[in-house]
Amino acid sequence: MTLQRLFSPRNAAMLAGLAVATLAPILFRGNQYNMVLATTVLLYAVLATAWNIIGGMAGQLDLGVAAYVGLGAFTAGTLLIRWNITPWIGMPVGGLVAMGFAVLIGFPLFGFKIKELWYALTSSALVEVMRVLFLMWGAVGGPTERYLPVDKWSWYHLRFNTYMPYYYILLVILVVVLFVNYRIRGSKLGYQLLALGEDEDAAEVLGVDVRAAKLKALMIYAFIVGTVGGLYACIYGFLHPSFFATEMSTEVAILGIVGGLGITFGPVTAALVLVSGREYLRARLGGEFGGLYLMIYATVLILVALFQPRGLAPLISKGVERIKSLLGAGQRGISTTTKG
Repeated sequence: MTLQRLFSPRNAAMLAGLAVATLAPILFRGNQYNMVLATTVLLYAVLATAWNIIGGMAGQLDLGVAAYVGLGAFTAGTLLIRWNITPWIGMPVGGLVAMGFAVLIGFPLFGFKIKELWYALTSSALVEVMRVLFLMWGAVGGPTERYLPVDKWSWYHLRFNTYMPYYYILLVILVVVLFVNYRIRGSKLGYQLLALGEDEDAAEVLGVDVRAAKLKALMIYAFIVGTVGGLYACIYGFLHPSFFATEMSTEVAILGIVGGLGITFGPVTAALVLVSGREYLRARLGGEFGGLYLMIYATVLILVALFQPRGLAPLISKGVERIKSLLGAGQRGISTTTKG
């Protein structure tokens, strides 16, 4: 890799963004509301970036995020409550449980070529099925909360009296998931997913094993989301079937779509704009105007759908390219003046 490529504007922007994200808690100066907001944005950015693998690249409108989050949360939380097994072990185990569940569901669905609207409805229904199942399953679930061990500061239990450790853990996970997205997009699997996302029948005619490619994407996505589900339980400090929330699944899919389908940094961009805006409006308007923030949130989504259907990330890329071209023109002008 040449120095010019290493210090390209894109890489410089990525490093600058990472530096800002790393220093954000220091800039917040211990303000817990800002830390909660930043942690929530990172959480949804991770979930939406993972969704981008199955929804953005493969073109499958998956609405089952909350099913995998809930499975990961209950797996890691139950291991911690019953046997005092640290979430550092429980989180990847929860990811494996979510991945196994995804295979059980995805294998027959993809085998029978369930796709598009029917796949969306099926994955959405799974969330509600899991919620009812865990409400009735008293051994690990039930209608009452099951609280995790209370600690003011414990890395073993992942329980803290501040959101800062959760913020940094999610930041590391986000960087890893972005890297996974980047590597998949440039791999053989990535090209297969992009092809079937454009036209599944044409990809199959060209020799792509559609079911195998979809299953691989679903497994990777479910493992990441299930792993994050364990951290989700630690952040909230309890387990409850309400974790299987269709609202979360819908919002994650919206972030993936608004950010730009298949674009690596699209979901992060959408999370920064929409989730932070939603939480700010909820805090400012929720108490006095009830659901007004939801109306404003919906209006923003409609405007994006009407005027920027490819998502927010391409719009930002165009702006960056425009700035680069202006800077290049300015440098050429200075050089011409100097020579003259």
